[in-house]
Amino acid sequence: MTRPTPTLVYAREPIPASGPSVFLAGPTPRAGGDIASWRPAAIEELAARWTGEQPLTVLTPESRGGVRAKHYDDQVGWETAARAAADAILFWIPRDLETLPGFTTNVEFGLDVTTGRVVLGCPPNCPNPERNRYLIYVARRHGVPVRETLDDTVAAALTLVMRKAPRP
Repeated sequence: MTRPTPTLVYAREPIPASGPSVFLAGPTPRAGGDIASWRPAAIEELAARWTGEQPLTVLTPESRGGVRAKHYDDQVGWETAARAAADAILFWIPRDLETLPGFTTNVEFGLDVTTGRVVLGCPPNCPNPERNRYLIYVARRHGVPVRETLDDTVAAALTLVMRKAPRP
């Protein structure tokens, strides 16, 4: 049996109204920098692990082809709508205060932690793991799965997607 290939939806593209979906939340490397995004590895792992009958939609706040939003509100509005539409919100926070500080991610996590659709991944070997302690505390307090590897975080997110009733 051939697995359906995930559908990738990039920032500011139309968000599908139906089908299983995961939003990839976490710090985004700055345009023109030399830091690689963690999202391609997450997308690859999601594709390898997805066993659902319908294609999985992966919503990423990164821009297709690196084309940035002309207006900040357009980006933030899309991300807010995409997180609200997702069946699971995968937070991966390889905290590095120099290159991937994730300050906006902290706020998004606080907004979404009580939705029942969040998984938190915080690698213990990132440059500033101590800066994730509070998020881990809050996650555990709200029953959010906490994982230490990207693979395990992906698996936990897909568990949430599979438990959700199919959207029409």
